[in-house]
Amino acid sequence: MSNSKDAVRKVLDQVKADNRTSLTAPEGKLVCDAYGIPVPKEGVAKSAGEAGKMASSMGFPVVMKIVSPDILHKTEAGGVIVGLKTAEDAEKAYETILGNARKYKSDAKIEGVQVQQMLAGGTEVIVGSITDGSFGKLVAFGLGGVLVEVLKDITFRLAPATKEDALSMLDGIQAHEILKGVRGGEAVNRTALADVIVKVSQLVTDFPEIVELDLNPVFATAKSAIAADVRIVVDFAYVPKPKPRPTEEIVAAMNRIMQPKAVAVVGASAEDGKIGNSVMKNLINGGYKGDIYPIHPKAAEILGYKAYKSVKDVPGVIDTAVFAIPAKFVAAALTECGEKKIPGAVLIPSGFAEAGAPELQAEIVEVGKKYDIRLMGPNIYGFYYTPANLCATFCTAYDVKGHAALSSQSGGIGMAIIGFSRSAKMGVSAIVGLGNKSDIDEDDLLAFFEQDPNTNLIAQHCEDLKDGRAFAEAAKRVSKKKPVIVLKAGRTSAGAKAASSHTGALAGNDKIYEDVLAQSGVIRARSLRQLLEFARGVPVLPTPKGENVLIITGAGGSGVLLSDSCVDNGLSLMSMPPDLDAAFRKFIPPFGAAGNPVDITGGEPP
Repeated sequence: MSNSKDAVRKVLDQVKADNRTSLTAPEGKLVCDAYGIPVPKEGVAKSAGEAGKMASSMGFPVVMKIVSPDILHKTEAGGVIVGLKTAEDAEKAYETILGNARKYKSDAKIEGVQVQQMLAGGTEVIVGSITDGSFGKLVAFGLGGVLVEVLKDITFRLAPATKEDALSMLDGIQAHEILKGVRGGEAVNRTALADVIVKVSQLVTDFPEIVELDLNPVFATAKSAIAADVRIVVDFAYVPKPKPRPTEEIVAAMNRIMQPKAVAVVGASAEDGKIGNSVMKNLINGGYKGDIYPIHPKAAEILGYKAYKSVKDVPGVIDTAVFAIPAKFVAAALTECGEKKIPGAVLIPSGFAEAGAPELQAEIVEVGKKYDIRLMGPNIYGFYYTPANLCATFCTAYDVKGHAALSSQSGGIGMAIIGFSRSAKMGVSAIVGLGNKSDIDEDDLLAFFEQDPNTNLIAQHCEDLKDGRAFAEAAKRVSKKKPVIVLKAGRTSAGAKAASSHTGALAGNDKIYEDVLAQSGVIRARSLRQLLEFARGVPVLPTPKGENVLIITGAGGSGVLLSDSCVDNGLSLMSMPPDLDAAFRKFIPPFGAAGNPVDITGGEPP
């Protein structure tokens, strides 16, 4: 592979030296050749005999074009002949083209005649790659040619893609039936097409400066998949996101934050209605058994606990500091936490990036990096971790223990989750607010809950993913052990604007989220209600062994609605086996209906 990389590097170096942002068609061909991406065969013939041999070796039909720096308008000069079907035709065409060129411009410098394989028939598809702000390199596949703009029938996967990923893309577009051959058309060569997808995904992974790539159209036939047109856009300033922290490192810090032996409350207060007062009360009333250290500039004690001027005055070790002070004082207090070697800070205050003060947020992020403090928030309600009876929040204490861990990016959604969990008596292991995600985000939570014996399901609400690739890698791993459910908000461009104004988040192309979440084994919820119902239902519902659904109802109308629901969700109603049919008929009154749905009518007792 190193030779192919060298060949591409050489082309890109030239583009960089020329200060260009895109490759010429011949450069695109060189790049495709280096990675074994099939493009039309071509060559320059210097004689009629050579043209005939060249055409025969590439296979007919061919197109022939004059190659001359002095002739820009080849067609006008009679320098292009298409659809040549035999070696003899090619030889004749060579002479004709040369004659026409001389007539057109007698002193033109002629380098020869280009012979190029002509692509015809097959299905036109597009294979491409884009660079997404959150997910990085993605490979795309869809119907090509003119339809791509109209139908936007396209599917995405993270690059590099495996052969399995690539094959799943062929089935992932709405028009996938076309690839199987309709109305007597032949089916495309799936292996050849998947191979092109895999190679493109590898190319953009090896060369991150390739920010956009289009092979459109790719002619897919029963024999091959050949890219007729190559467009490559580069950005030499593009830098991929840094690798996420090692999982062990994330877990070590998260364990101390979520299950602390001692908590400091920065801005603790004895005054009712203050956030620092609510946090203290929740820690106490929630039944937390660890040490609680109120931090206050003047008070000697708060709610019966000895108070300290600074976390640095506390004699013992502190695992988590919960902040309830105004935004402008956070950086200084956080620095003291760093000097005290506190591994985690829960930043309840708002007034940072979400409120037009990104510089305040940048400052706390720097402090966090300098002292290796993991930051949760800012602009959050805090968090609950029920196995430790820990209510590090200004909301009310929560005590229904269970095994579902929930998180939200928005405080309001967090309140709804807490309210629903409480009214439905849904047991939770944790409810976590992520807010502005200055540091801790969904993938940190996945790493913690993955190894948390008290959690068996993870449900997350988010408006954006700071590092979608890190999330996808974590989710792919975790979802194999525990269900991961995600409600991604901001699906439309209008919704995207709402998300961005609220949290500094921009919802991108929803199709990318749709495809990458599916690729990562995530169950996608479509509404808050569904997220919560899934969180309740998935742990108690056995996983079906197959697709066969049988509906038993007391009303024909319900049976029809249930049948529709099955169709909408991609399930199939099984055809009723004769032995089961006979067994049912013993119980069904003569005016009921056997078959599927089974209508036992309202007259039968349960």
